Amino acid sequence: MGAEITSETSGGRPNLITGAKEYIRDVRVEMNKVTWPPRTELRDSTMVVIVMVILVSIFIGIVDRVLALAFEALVKVLG
Repeated sequence: MGAEITSETSGGRPNLITGAKEYIRDVRVEMNKVTWPPRTELRDSTMVVIVMVILVSIFIGIVDRVLALAFEALVKVLG
């Protein structure tokens, strides 16, 4: 159900203004079909995302530090 631009100029190219207007109209129609979550659900979901980002960041930081220390130890032993 893509937006098709039907009006054309004499050169066979789509009219940019008409195409933009049709696109905006189609976006508005689709936005009216969206079911938005309640505010509490949105807040709770946002908190879950924030907590998970923090936890994954901590995990990656720990793994990075362990690997850096292991690499430094390996360089000292071999170098």
